[in-house]
Amino acid sequence: MTSIFQTAMGEDFDRLHPMLQRRFGMGLDAGYGCVGSGVMTSIRRGPWWTVPFLHLGRVRNILIPDVGTDVPFTIHNFPYRDPYGRETITFAREYRIRSRPSRFDATMILDAGRVVDHLGTHQHLAVDLQLRAEDDGSLLLTTHAQRFYEGPIGFRFPLLLSGTAVLREGWDASIEAFRVDLTVSNAMFGFLFGYQGTFTCEYVAATDAPPGLKPVRHERRT
Repeated sequence: MTSIFQTAMGEDFDRLHPMLQRRFGMGLDAGYGCVGSGVMTSIRRGPWWTVPFLHLGRVRNILIPDVGTDVPFTIHNFPYRDPYGRETITFAREYRIRSRPSRFDATMILDAGRVVDHLGTHQHLAVDLQLRAEDDGSLLLTTHAQRFYEGPIGFRFPLLLSGTAVLREGWDASIEAFRVDLTVSNAMFGFLFGYQGTFTCEYVAATDAPPGLKPVRHERRT
């Protein structure tokens, strides 16, 4: 059985650089996860009025308000099966700019042939992802429809009031490391948040994720 990313991308997955294929080939059947560590050469945010929005996201590990250069970070990708029987991959990023660490958490599942990204500690936001291999073998990820869930409440979140993310991840053979570039912007207000960095990966045997990487609450709805 293929990984959730390979299933979603189909033949396009084979166009990824082999190092990207290994990284995004992780899953329950593959039996391994990925622990990455590196440096964010730049973490940026938008104008001053975006700061309250970013602080609000920090409460549930959805966004971070910090800025900095040459910031050490880690990313933990572990496969596990959630309470609803769905294969899930953790994307838990941690940075330490100030005395306290900042976390940006996401968990990804496959639903109806697409990857859905549940954001934060309580999976309040479900975001549809589009994955595409670029000509240089890198992965281009863009976010699309977004939905908000809390208890019995559920509604499509207007993109005009939210951020759209564009992430590129590739392999740089000259430094033998992955390069990552994320930009989050809003159609009306412009740039909100972004980072650039490099990291290396260690692949570890895994068919479950440590409890500290799993959400506090899992959302059944996608």
